[in-house]
Amino acid sequence: MAPMDVLLTRQPAPQTVPATQLPPKLYEVARNTGAYTSSGLATAGFRTAKYLVDEWFQNCYARYHQAFADRDYSERVRHESQQLAAETETLARRTQGDSTRKVGARLQDMHGWKSELQRLLEELVTETNLLLAQKRRLERALDATAVPFSIVTDNLQSRERRQHPDLVRDCVEIELLKEAELIRNIQELLRRTIMQAVNQIRLNRHHKESCEMDWSDKVEAYNIDEACAHYNNQSTEVQFYPHSASLQESASTPETWAKFTQDNLLRAERERLASVNLRALVDCILQDTSEDLRLQCDTVNLAFERRCEELEDALHKLEHHLRKTLREITDQEHNVAALKQAIKDKEAPLKVAQTRLYQRSHRPNVELCRDAAQFRLVSEVQELNLSLAALREKLLEAEQSLRNLEDSRMSLEKEIAVKTNSLLIDRQKCMARRARYPTILQLAGYQ
Repeated sequence: MAPMDVLLTRQPAPQTVPATQLPPKLYEVARNTGAYTSSGLATAGFRTAKYLVDEWFQNCYARYHQAFADRDYSERVRHESQQLAAETETLARRTQGDSTRKVGARLQDMHGWKSELQRLLEELVTETNLLLAQKRRLERALDATAVPFSIVTDNLQSRERRQHPDLVRDCVEIELLKEAELIRNIQELLRRTIMQAVNQIRLNRHHKESCEMDWSDKVEAYNIDEACAHYNNQSTEVQFYPHSASLQESASTPETWAKFTQDNLLRAERERLASVNLRALVDCILQDTSEDLRLQCDTVNLAFERRCEELEDALHKLEHHLRKTLREITDQEHNVAALKQAIKDKEAPLKVAQTRLYQRSHRPNVELCRDAAQFRLVSEVQELNLSLAALREKLLEAEQSLRNLEDSRMSLEKEIAVKTNSLLIDRQKCMARRARYPTILQLAGYQ
């Protein structure tokens, strides 16, 4: 293992003996030669392998010096070791306390972001549920518009069965066409709004999932750091992880870590506000569309009532004229009969006058005289002929008048039948069908 570099905070204590390098000392080895040496063969094996006394003392001094130096070095190392152990203990306690405080500060930061995420998640869930309720209101309102559309379509088709001349483009038909166009526009608006609500719900759920993943990661990291904050030197769960001090390349920085959560919060809050605005828009749309439909429905009903009043008034007038025409037909028939009887009554006097003239034309000779009686009889015949001509002419006029009255009666009866049919269609079919028009609560999607 490589030696650890230790930073000393003060100078080492002075030693009792300064550590200096001893001067080298040269020793001359005494050779076993000379006049007094024994160079005999008998003592050669005992004399050549032994040290001299000076060598012995020199060896002892060397051992003393080495022992002193070793003790001095050991004492210095021991002193430095004790000092280093104390300093490293202090440094370890300080760094461990600082690390614990940093982990605690990190826990506070994570708790704050985690609380913000949890709060926004709850608000986003609540807002999404409210928007889902608004979406269901839109769907119910869209379904409710099917009834008015079928009613107005049935009204238009029923009024196509009116007979001439009542098959007119009156104010009722104009208002019905306006109502049909209004319902189609409202249905298209509701469909577009439903699609907007669906897209907004999808965005809310997407950002909710992003915030949930961030919140889940922070909860897991919070639990890890909380466990790390409780670790101490007496903990039994700690062990060596030699390579844990190396930083991972994928690790984030505090700035990117905070920015990631802040961006998630900003995006989620933006979508939540968009959802709130969409809900307010949905409320306005449903209120306006329901009120517009009911207002148009009331307008159409009022137009129907006015048209029915016009039809009833026309029908009453036609019936009144028909009754008068029938009475006049009866009187005219009596008049025709009277004229015929008058003509018939004139035939007898004419026969009498003509017979008298014919008989008197047979008087003999001078008796065939144009006397006053003759003149009177001639004038009587002429008068009777004029009366008969006048009566026959008047009879022709009376008969023509009777035929005209009959035509008027038939025309009035036909017109009464047309008006009755129109009134039946407008009142008993159209207005009766419109009685099933949805209420404003149904059109607003509440029911």
